[in-house]
Amino acid sequence: MSGKYLVTGGAGYVGGVVAAHLLDAGHRVTVLDDLSTGFKEGVPPGAEFVEGRVQDGAARVLDDSYDGVLHFAASSQVGESVTDPEKYWRNNVAGTLELLRAMRDAGVRRLVFSSTAAVYGEPDVTPIREDAPTAPTNPYGASKLAVDHMITGEAHAHGLAAVSLRYFNVAGAHTTAAGTPLGERHDPESHLIPIVLQVAQGRRDAISVYGTDYPTPDGTCVRDYIHVADLAEAHLLALTAATPGEHLICNLGNGNGFSVREVVETARRVTGHPIPEAEAPRRAGDPAVLVASAERARDRLGWRPSRTDLAGIIADAWAFAQREENGR
Repeated sequence: MSGKYLVTGGAGYVGGVVAAHLLDAGHRVTVLDDLSTGFKEGVPPGAEFVEGRVQDGAARVLDDSYDGVLHFAASSQVGESVTDPEKYWRNNVAGTLELLRAMRDAGVRRLVFSSTAAVYGEPDVTPIREDAPTAPTNPYGASKLAVDHMITGEAHAHGLAAVSLRYFNVAGAHTTAAGTPLGERHDPESHLIPIVLQVAQGRRDAISVYGTDYPTPDGTCVRDYIHVADLAEAHLLALTAATPGEHLICNLGNGNGFSVREVVETARRVTGHPIPEAEAPRRAGDPAVLVASAERARDRLGWRPSRTDLAGIIADAWAFAQREENGR
């Protein structure tokens, strides 16, 4: 059954791909984005676009014709959150507070929230389950955890049907049913796979490997990478699974870990480029291993990622990066 949904932050990487999946499934979509980090061309064809901030735009857009909201709009740079924490409290926490008020006023009672594994900080045990202690090590993770607490209160007090999806490392690219490519574009770029591909393109001299003495098979950090299209499918399943009065929290990951050097070596094979490495000291707060347990997402959402091959994830990202470089 088709519905009508507001996607906040839908001009960004993950929000745009989720909006495209909603459209491909026959839903009507409105994207609300202030384009501070997103791109107008990242809004998938067929979506209505409203330029504006969540703080004031949601109240202008929402009415009782909407079946739900998928909330991606947020500031998301860990380093920036340390130097400018007030921006993260204002955009992520205060912005979501205003969104929840607008939803309540409009009678829109279904929410899927884009959360993050950063809420767990440096966990002692992996794979990480949802009942692991939450101890974020930066204001970005703290702001997302605060929003999760806020949503729990909204669900209990006002009957909101809510699902928070805590992502690990999202990568890859997606082409819509209309043939529009959607992929990762950040300025500045901070994610490993697109940075590695920039080295392959000659846009960077080398990939910095921060720490080679971790207690992992090759000494470099291990992370869980999930394809953005698998991630998007989880959001559509979450809309169906959301239950009035409940705030369900699910981790999203493929359950496999890949080291920094495995990512670099796989990118060399995929791209055919040498990709030089430059060893650098460890970064403060970088855990050796971060891998998700996604059992709850399987049990409650019926979600099973199908694009878990690292080479396939990187190949999709590489195809998008090449199109971007060639202006297509």
